[in-house]
Amino acid sequence: MRTLVWFRGKDLRVADHAPLRAALDTAKNGRGSLIPLFVLDDYFFAPEAARRIPFRMQFLVESLRSLAANLEHLGSRLVVVGGSSVEEVPRLAKLWGVDRVVAQSWVAPVGRARDRLVMQGLEVPLELHDTETLCRPGRLRTGAGDPFSVFTPFARAFARDIEVDAPIPAPRSLPPLPADVRTRSTAIPTLESLGITHNPRVQPGGERNARERLKRWLAGDAKDYDELRNRMDLDGTSRLGADLKFGTLSPRTVWNAVDRRLRELSPDALRVYQSELLWREFAHHSLFDRPSLLRTPFRENWRKFPWLHDEGGWSAWVEGRTGYPIVDASARQLLATGFVHNRARMISASFLTKHLLIDFRRGESHYFDWLTDGDWASNDMGWQWSAGCGCDAQPWFRIFNPVTQGEKFDPEGEYVRTWVPELARMPAKYIHSPWDAPPDVLATAGVRLGTNYPRPIVLHETARQRFLATAKRHLG
Repeated sequence: MRTLVWFRGKDLRVADHAPLRAALDTAKNGRGSLIPLFVLDDYFFAPEAARRIPFRMQFLVESLRSLAANLEHLGSRLVVVGGSSVEEVPRLAKLWGVDRVVAQSWVAPVGRARDRLVMQGLEVPLELHDTETLCRPGRLRTGAGDPFSVFTPFARAFARDIEVDAPIPAPRSLPPLPADVRTRSTAIPTLESLGITHNPRVQPGGERNARERLKRWLAGDAKDYDELRNRMDLDGTSRLGADLKFGTLSPRTVWNAVDRRLRELSPDALRVYQSELLWREFAHHSLFDRPSLLRTPFRENWRKFPWLHDEGGWSAWVEGRTGYPIVDASARQLLATGFVHNRARMISASFLTKHLLIDFRRGESHYFDWLTDGDWASNDMGWQWSAGCGCDAQPWFRIFNPVTQGEKFDPEGEYVRTWVPELARMPAKYIHSPWDAPPDVLATAGVRLGTNYPRPIVLHETARQRFLATAKRHLG
């Protein structure tokens, strides 16, 4: 049996790769061979498309090169071709005489639609493995047989019904490509060929870097995750979001590694971190069952919410010029590095949707374009949660105060100083509300409000009351 292993951008690894293992098991029995394939689909790799998501493409290109090197080290070769997956996978499967195609399934609607079209074009089976998540989407249901819409019951059902399998070890070797597979690979694109400038602040891609990140975190701050995860001024999170998004690590690899390290060392940190992994799981399962979430709010009464068209407010929020230091710091961190601390994401999303009354979908799209770990399911879940319109969302009347959030989770102002250098010399007492500082403090810090740092574009209490009144009228 000859198997085509179709790598697809969310499984860029050789360890715990179920489709690769399925193909290898057949080949090892002396009954076949395997052909690794990656298609440079124009949906992502056309230069105009790639330039819209520069940091994600940088991570993807680096991870793709790492995958090719790992496969070559194991004795095989990644065949890379350009074009449309819908056309190329069936064409190459027929050309090479394969008996089946194996791949990891996708939760996102765009991937599922692509799979249906590929299946229609193939003359052989397409075997999909559900390893983007910890368990198969659609498996967990309420007592009434419906998809979960609240996280806590979902997490309880997961704990009751799901046992996370141990990850599959990386193969020690792979068979060479069959002699008759003479297709010449297309070169993996360079950033320059895509019109993207390399950004050294974007975390490096690739399976080896992913495993090193996990190893360093487990040896360091993981034991204090429950205490550090909300501190924006400290490096207390795992930073594995992009690795999970691109599959340089599988979710069950992370789940099992964290369980082994923290079960005895720090049960509280383990509980909180695994809850975060389950939130990711909940987001993916929700999108699987409700693909319309990428277009419309989960809660029907939000679908005609009277958002404002405030282009000045939008530009200030995107560029980090709102006059609220913690909001501005998060905006600038995103544009500079492709990463935003999760607490800062929540504060900024709340500010956009509630202080400025701007449609959450604009913020969701902006984050999706710039985040290295931009993922359809997780990004949408986070934005709908912050706005108050999603599955298990925070109550719509809960509005983060950006000043008190900054004081609590960036108490010395180090996060703000890093990303808003205009305020670097402000004392911690006033750094989250520079407008409250006496004139002599502002002068000593070199801050000229309205000149080198903006005054707040809205007043917190005024904006809060405006949102509450608007939401109450609309939502009843």
